[in-house]
Amino acid sequence: MTERNKNIQTEKSPGAVDQAKIESVKKADAAVKSMSDFTSPEVLYQELITSVRKYHPSTDISMIQKAYEVAREAHKDQKRKSGEPYIIHPLCVGIILADLELDKETIVAGLLHDAVEDTWMTYEEVEKEFGSEVALLVDGVTKLGQLNYSKDKVELQAENLRKMFLAMAKDIRVILIKLADRLHNMRTLQYMRPEKQQEKARETMDIYAPIAMRLGISKIKVELDDLSLKYLKPDVYYDLVDKVSLKKSERQDFVNGIVKQVKQHMEDAGIQAQVDGRIKHFFSIYKKMVNQGKTIDQIYDLFAVRILVDNVKDCYAALGVIHEMYKPIPGRFKDYIAMPKPNMYQSLHTTLIGPSGQPFEIQIRTYEMHKTAEYGIAAHWKYKESSDGKVPVGKSEEEKLNWLRQILEWQRDMSDNREFMSLLKNDLDLFADSVYCFTPQGDVKNLPAGSTPIDFAYCVHSAVGNRMVGARVNGKLVPIEYEIQNGDRIEIITSQNSQGPSRDWLKMVKSTQAKNKINQWFKKELKEDNILKGKDMLAQYAKSKGYKIGTYSKSQYLEAVMRKYGFRDWDSVLAAIGHGGLKEGQVFNKLMEAYEKEHAKKITDQDVLDAATDAHEKLHLVKSKGGIVVRGIHDVAVRFSKCCSPIPGDEIVGFVTRGRGITIHRTDCVNILNMSETDRTRLIEAEWQADTRASEKYMAELKIFANNRTGLLVDLSKIFTERKIDVKNMNCRTSKQDKATIAVSFEVGSKEELASLVEKIRQVESVIDVERTTG
Repeated sequence: MTERNKNIQTEKSPGAVDQAKIESVKKADAAVKSMSDFTSPEVLYQELITSVRKYHPSTDISMIQKAYEVAREAHKDQKRKSGEPYIIHPLCVGIILADLELDKETIVAGLLHDAVEDTWMTYEEVEKEFGSEVALLVDGVTKLGQLNYSKDKVELQAENLRKMFLAMAKDIRVILIKLADRLHNMRTLQYMRPEKQQEKARETMDIYAPIAMRLGISKIKVELDDLSLKYLKPDVYYDLVDKVSLKKSERQDFVNGIVKQVKQHMEDAGIQAQVDGRIKHFFSIYKKMVNQGKTIDQIYDLFAVRILVDNVKDCYAALGVIHEMYKPIPGRFKDYIAMPKPNMYQSLHTTLIGPSGQPFEIQIRTYEMHKTAEYGIAAHWKYKESSDGKVPVGKSEEEKLNWLRQILEWQRDMSDNREFMSLLKNDLDLFADSVYCFTPQGDVKNLPAGSTPIDFAYCVHSAVGNRMVGARVNGKLVPIEYEIQNGDRIEIITSQNSQGPSRDWLKMVKSTQAKNKINQWFKKELKEDNILKGKDMLAQYAKSKGYKIGTYSKSQYLEAVMRKYGFRDWDSVLAAIGHGGLKEGQVFNKLMEAYEKEHAKKITDQDVLDAATDAHEKLHLVKSKGGIVVRGIHDVAVRFSKCCSPIPGDEIVGFVTRGRGITIHRTDCVNILNMSETDRTRLIEAEWQADTRASEKYMAELKIFANNRTGLLVDLSKIFTERKIDVKNMNCRTSKQDKATIAVSFEVGSKEELASLVEKIRQVESVIDVERTTG
């Protein structure tokens, strides 16, 4: 749930509530019936046509008339909860859409929006009678209506549901129709059961009002907020209605006085302006009371004066006149013209001290800005019709579609719905390459775009994924490689006789979670195969280096390796090699170390003396170098190799050099694994001291392999920054196949810290693999 709505549920009602007064206001409110209660369908239809003709350049309303007749026939036997004919609802939805000045196709879809779902009509019949554009709009609204907003899920997953709501709508007009549908349902909510009223109001507060706000449609957003408050907090709502009405005449006189003064000063300054005043809506007042901990009597700026002018220049000129008239309150000026809100809202806001010392707010904007403030994106539907009803979109019109990227030039026409939705999804980062789908129980799951039912199954539970034999999407069987779409309801078919996942699944899945769980299954279930594979890999490695594996396979050598890696038996070591958990060269190197411990030549005292030469001048002593213990030798100078960058927790070995001390390598370092027999005599046991200080930092290097994309480096850098890891070097290159290889050097304190970092990097979108440098 958003912070905006938490207060609605958790805060106590502000101020004392006079129940007697509230009941009287409720009775008065109940007496005010909705427009549809005393208006016939024919009268509403005429009102709809009148509204359309006010703004639409075409006189041809035959399509709207046909849609009304079809909808009236389809719904003729249906009644609403109020007892009125059902056709009243689509007509009122159409009037709301006409009030937003939308095109004829949207009005027609509004009239038919319930026809496919609730009557005998089909998608194909709508398409045949009204065309594919109207059919797609109706189909989009129908699908959105099928989303399952259970009482518990809305509060827990409101943001996911809002994103999915937007993602599912391929045309922005689908959302506008759905908002109009919800608004009329909220206006007539008094006919529903009290528990249903609460459920719908919560749903509206969490889902629909924020979407209206995101799209900048203040006209709808404000009414949805107030109606939601009315049913979620009726005591608060009716208390506000009562208290606002108590001093209504007094406040109106104050506002009228300000309006009169402002008008006169605008005329004196030669600025043509329309000036009016209004009381702020109830939800806005309630939020201010809760956030500031005040009663309504302590909220002075309950009203705002609005100044509408012709152009931006006059906005700032009017601001100068206003600040000369009244004293502005410091810190309460906002310039949304130079810095518009993300939903395209533009205006100048300033709070001033009135003649009697009472604060009030003035908003200054152009007429065009005011239209956008009221109607949001709906304000950008302009109608361009020629004799054939269509006008080609020119280059200049296409350029105007960049309003989301260049927000300061938002006052432009919208002519392509698909491109608008693309811009909305990409530029506002609503979706971040995610897909939102449902479980059969109505839970929302968020998966990477392109995910399959396999990803979904492992997202539910590893056991579901391992036993999966098929999937149904929206009630129909689909292949397991089916690409999940926003709003899909997915059911996984499982069987106890399942043979488990296939290795081919690793090529199909998109989520890191699914890949990890599939790999875990193979490690566990295919242990015998991995043992044989590991045994063969170890023997082949020994052979490639000119050694016979049998020489190093005595029990005492095997036990040394098992003890080192924490395995109970040798088969587990071989299985780890087989599935890639251990490298065969690393294990063989440990076997050789155990063998050489018994057979190796003694390293001479002179070698050790040479290793310690100039130790204090050239290198750090062991005590200050991370706590390395070298075969019982004290105060010998050591240094860490740059080829493999060992860190605490790594298995290490020392290499005795002449004149440069002892170099510490990882046992899986390529240079150690490929060392000649002669050089191997200079290897010496080394290990980390138990009290190695966590504050010590050690150089480490990773190679990250990924599919190249915009923002990849930003996402990776963010991980290092969040963990306060000092990056020393980063090198990137991209192949012709657009595969990125990123080498990054940095400082860490331990192997555990590094492992946690690697796991986090693996979760970054488009990352294929991460590995440490071994030489």
